[in-house]
Amino acid sequence: MQFINLVFNLLFSVLSLIIFGMSGYALVHALRVPADAFVSAGKLQKNIWLIILILATLFSAAGAWQYVINFLIIWGRAFLGIGMGIFSIAAVIAAAIYIVDVKPAVKGMGGRGGNNGPYGPW
Repeated sequence: MQFINLVFNLLFSVLSLIIFGMSGYALVHALRVPADAFVSAGKLQKNIWLIILILATLFSAAGAWQYVINFLIIWGRAFLGIGMGIFSIAAVIAAAIYIVDVKPAVKGMGGRGGNNGPYGPW
């Protein structure tokens, strides 16, 4: 039983780190995209996406911290439980929506400029 607890605790610890990485990646991408790109693509404004992704990153960081610290303390002696909570689920949904829907829509808009010709980058 201790081995099964260890496997599940490790699985949920890794899953929480993946959720944190995913929301952090979405936040960094949203910071780098110009605000006009969101409006041009017909998506929510950049400020709204930044608020959503900052909250998602904070909640997923708290969840990852909780799982990793508890995993290091408990290991396989007891099952930590599915303590992801509604906020971690909301964080992964927000990051997934941004990565799958918003990121491709704003991908080629704006940016560093200077290297774009009339038909795209040179």
